Amino acid sequence: MSWWWERATGTEKSTKEEEAEDPRSFQNVALIIGVTGIVGNSLAEILPLRNTPGAPWKVYGVARRTRPTWNANHPHQLNYIQCDISDQNDAESKLSPLTDVTHIFYVSWTSRLTEAQNIQVNAAMIRNVLRAMIPYAPNLRHVSLQTGAKHYVGPFELFGKITPHDPPFVEDLPRLQAPNFYYAQEDILFDEVRKKKNLTWFVNRPQVIFGFSPYSLMNLVGTLCVYAAICKHERVPLWFPGTKAAWECYSTASDADLIAEQHVWGAVEAGAKNEAFNVSNGDVFKWKHVWRVLAERFGIGEYGFVEGSNLRLSEMMKGKGQVWEEIVRENGLQRTKLEEVGDWWFADVILGGEAMLDSMNKAKEHGFLGFRNSHKSFLRWIDRTRDYKIVP
Repeated sequence: MSWWWERATGTEKSTKEEEAEDPRSFQNVALIIGVTGIVGNSLAEILPLRNTPGAPWKVYGVARRTRPTWNANHPHQLNYIQCDISDQNDAESKLSPLTDVTHIFYVSWTSRLTEAQNIQVNAAMIRNVLRAMIPYAPNLRHVSLQTGAKHYVGPFELFGKITPHDPPFVEDLPRLQAPNFYYAQEDILFDEVRKKKNLTWFVNRPQVIFGFSPYSLMNLVGTLCVYAAICKHERVPLWFPGTKAAWECYSTASDADLIAEQHVWGAVEAGAKNEAFNVSNGDVFKWKHVWRVLAERFGIGEYGFVEGSNLRLSEMMKGKGQVWEEIVRENGLQRTKLEEVGDWWFADVILGGEAMLDSMNKAKEHGFLGFRNSHKSFLRWIDRTRDYKIVP
């Protein structure tokens, strides 16, 4: 229990002096699918630490694109593999040789125009990975899958068109009668795991994630930092781009490191095997309070919610590409395009309606006692985004 508490409170022992472990001493070997994503990035930092449960871990990381500089700066050894897992041949040729893998952490997804297309491509991706690994890795013992709260509310395209479950969400709620690529991923996971004796699975379902990754499709903290940087540059107020319901209601979030910690817990604790768990910070916050923190961090004096404004970032950020280029150039930031660092559509979804809360009781009853202070989490990931010179 002390590891979860120490990481939650920031009192864990320093690991700066640690060196990569001797490969002969590894107890477990992790394969992170989606290592440049928002949780994959956290897993890549946490797994190699000497005090992480199950240590020492050897870590492979898989992503479709070449390794970015911000991912290459991990202080510990990461065996990076560029692989398009939607391509069955690429997945098999690059993953099947990894015969020493003991644990798969699947934290990847991709987005298409419709949920039917999402189901097709995301189902193929996880199937390709499992079929490239299960027959070839004799010591493979566990597969961990990350889905999310859309398990309870349905896909984005059906928001407002179907009735979601009544919050707070608990893990044993039945599936909605609606298409959902999370359900397809789970079904493939269950089917493929049954093919190998003593192979276990784990699923976690985070809420909106506070974390760091310019490659994430749903990086809310980074997106809001980019918005704030543009407001600061143009000397305009930081108005809240959402509804009054979102501004006033209680919301919850999932810290990326906390999600990674729960993945580790699911990998090493017998009582967590073959179960699905919610994972959120364990507290609630209001955007009207967090918004002040964002404004102060970027030195913006005027901010808040404008009654009846109905602002949407996807509209507000149209034509701002040149402004972003100026900000990047003037501040010596990493060269990025606005569409690469601003997930405006996702911010519109999250800030466009009242949040839905989940329950962490099942996870706590099974022994996972990790938590985060959401205000501190939000600040930490703002600072991380600035440290990597994505925003000024």
